Amino acid sequence: METIARPFGWLMLHLYNWVGNYGVAVILFALVVKLIMLPFQLKSTKSMMRMSRMTPRLKELEKKFGNDQQRYQQEMNKLYKEEGINPMSGCLWTLLPFPILFALYRAIRFPLTTMMGVDSALLGEGGAITQKLAELGYLLSNYSTSRNATAYEQIFQSQFITEHFADFAALSEKLQTLSYKFLGLNLGETPSIAFWNWTSFDWAHIGLFLIPIVSAFLSWLSMKASNATNPQAQANQQSQMSMMLMMPLMSLWICFTMPGVMGIYWIAQSVFAIIQTVVLNKVFNRQLDIEDADRIAREKAREAELEAKREETERLKAEGITVENKNTSKKNKKAAAAQKETERRAAEARAERAKKRAALGIVDDIPASQVDNRRYARGRAYVPDRYTNPDEAEEKTLAAAAESEAYDGELPALTEPAEEFDAVEADAVEAEAVEQDEAGEADEPEDDGTDEDGNPEDGEDEETEEPASETEEE
Repeated sequence: METIARPFGWLMLHLYNWVGNYGVAVILFALVVKLIMLPFQLKSTKSMMRMSRMTPRLKELEKKFGNDQQRYQQEMNKLYKEEGINPMSGCLWTLLPFPILFALYRAIRFPLTTMMGVDSALLGEGGAITQKLAELGYLLSNYSTSRNATAYEQIFQSQFITEHFADFAALSEKLQTLSYKFLGLNLGETPSIAFWNWTSFDWAHIGLFLIPIVSAFLSWLSMKASNATNPQAQANQQSQMSMMLMMPLMSLWICFTMPGVMGIYWIAQSVFAIIQTVVLNKVFNRQLDIEDADRIAREKAREAELEAKREETERLKAEGITVENKNTSKKNKKAAAAQKETERRAAEARAERAKKRAALGIVDDIPASQVDNRRYARGRAYVPDRYTNPDEAEEKTLAAAAESEAYDGELPALTEPAEEFDAVEADAVEAEAVEQDEAGEADEPEDDGTDEDGNPEDGEDEETEEPASETEEE
């Protein structure tokens, strides 16, 4: 921690030497930290605002795939990838201020060694600075009587050295004066929550007491402004309420247990965070409005293109023209050709069957609502031309409903006319065969054993049976 805190202490000391005020130096330190982190937070904030705008689209996915969590996660990740959003991008930059806070705390707690870089041996037992402090009558109790006073003894030693700097200047070239005064307050002191034990109610006590309260309020306000662009916090109200309560309480506890300068830093951080959120929201909302408009325009163009392709496909189908899809595999092409051939043969068979039924005088009384053997497949009050002929649609619908009630209990099936056709066709075929047989017997002459001239056939005996010819055998 000393290695990490040393650069922050160096920056704090240079800011103090520049402005000559410890409180202002802390505020500038908070601003420098905010500016260093700004490029990273820009991307994080824009990503969270994008996610916030995607909430309606995520709700549509949840409504569509809510019962299949795996599919929902896949579609959600796909949407994030298409929009270039990383849901975890904001987590790192949200947690990064805490290590900086701890490093700053160490620099403030040890101003002599961490901030100024004084050799720790000079402050140890028997060290030159320690001996000089004892010679000049330094007592910790003169500065603080709280239980944690020892933890912040370097702050009190630094104040004593500043008051008697001429006696310490020769002990180390790194020593320098350091005043903790800011707006009439001693930021090196720790605010006391036990106001009933105060010896006096002056600004020095009241001002330090107000620092943690102001810090907690601004921390809550900063969290509220940040959650307005965080869809994950909006989706989880319970988690949001917990964070809105925990962060201000933590700020309150830190500022009441640490020197007042830490409260000033926390207040500055919250103020800068609120300003950053307001400004970035305004800038990014303008940019995201443009991006959304472009995305909507692309989606409309895509939908128009798909609709044009669909209409073109319907037109080609109506004209009997098929367009081969180049991406279709050979297996699918073969299956499609076989299906088309099957449909062609079935159509020919239906046409031939209908022709024969019409020739035999068989009329199919199949209702429009019937499909195959399902009597009311299209509805009990189905009217085919209800859209093309709306004037008569209501009357036909009532008639179809009344007709369906008359059929209840004795529904005719499509197979009944077909069976009747089979019986009639069989009788017709049998009758035609009988007529052909009778006509053949009438036309065929009797065999009297003579030739065409009436003479007996030579070489034949009435009882002699000659082999049958191939035609006769057939």
